[in-house]
Amino acid sequence: MENLKTGIDALFILLGAIMILAMHAGFAFLELGTVREKNQVNALVKILVDFSVSTIAYFFIGYTIAYGTDFWSSAEVLSEKSGFELVKFFFLLTFAAAIPAIISGGIAERSKFNPQLLATFLLVGLVYPLFEGIAWNPEHRLGFQPWLKALTGEEFHDFAGSVVVHAMGGWIALPAILLLGARMGRYRKDGRMSAHPPSSVPFLALGAWILTVGWFGFNVMSAQTIDKMSGLVAMNSLMAMVGGTLSGWYFGKNDAGFSYNGPLAGLVAVCAGSDLMHPMGALFVGLVAGALFVIVFTLEQNRWKIDDVLGVWPLHGLCGVWGGIAAGIFGQKALGGMGGVSLTAQLIGTGLGVAIALVGGFAVYGLLKITIGLRMDPEDEYAGADLSIHHVSATPETESSW
Repeated sequence: MENLKTGIDALFILLGAIMILAMHAGFAFLELGTVREKNQVNALVKILVDFSVSTIAYFFIGYTIAYGTDFWSSAEVLSEKSGFELVKFFFLLTFAAAIPAIISGGIAERSKFNPQLLATFLLVGLVYPLFEGIAWNPEHRLGFQPWLKALTGEEFHDFAGSVVVHAMGGWIALPAILLLGARMGRYRKDGRMSAHPPSSVPFLALGAWILTVGWFGFNVMSAQTIDKMSGLVAMNSLMAMVGGTLSGWYFGKNDAGFSYNGPLAGLVAVCAGSDLMHPMGALFVGLVAGALFVIVFTLEQNRWKIDDVLGVWPLHGLCGVWGGIAAGIFGQKALGGMGGVSLTAQLIGTGLGVAIALVGGFAVYGLLKITIGLRMDPEDEYAGADLSIHHVSATPETESSW
């Protein structure tokens, strides 16, 4: 009977890993649909190769930093318990690989390819797993969670990664975006801004749909074993998704891009407390997240002149922070939640995650900028990453030489 239980657990978490792996197609198509046609191929190749580099970095370095576990044992040992520890690595890898996938959308259309792969290796191998281990490994050598519980009465709670994954990804992306600067011609000397509308709303929508569906594996299967699986997580994910959609549609004034990023904002925000909140609390969290994304993305682009192509800082960075804080509010029993969470602990844990992300982002991208450079040459940027880097266009029939 025990063998059956471990086999079911291994299958459960494997299915979750597969669903989140599929989400990376969502990242790719969301970026492809948002960038201009001359950068569509780059979006597709970048997400795939980034995932592969993330796997190597996490397998050899990152997973050991986070959990103190390595893979130097024999295959016979590694395959014990139906290979549960192996598929657990696969599952957690898909979370780690979301970091460069998030960053990719912010730095699109002007970043060099190979330096970004090096950044991916450093971030997934060193920066991300530091906070991952602090937050998710109860036996982590820094002892942050026991200290926080002694201080506030509760540990920092992030069930599925509002802060550990999304806020980290968004706040790491912000230094990269600032260090790269805006796309050529985006902001003119006379103060006007050149519009770069999405190249393909259908592909943008497809990417958002793939991410939305995969998110139910992202959240629900964060339980990691079948006996801890909760339908409450699925329901809260649904309600936050709906809240984010309606809010993005309303505050975005029926704009398709905002409407399709709205559910993603809601899902980012609900990750942390999806196992604690009442569904009505999750709905409110999603409504706030959708509005937060639209308002800040508009300010970021139009007033602050930060050229964050897909809006990854407000979508993942700020909505992730909101999710970490919201878990400490709507997880309280007084608001219909499950309890066992402290707002003070959530504020401290969320703040630590943002600090590590900012320091790590500036360190990695700052070092790369002063050594090998981050930005494409002006001529290559003008021609587009597809032809400059990959030597092929997404729409070759439009090329005059064909």
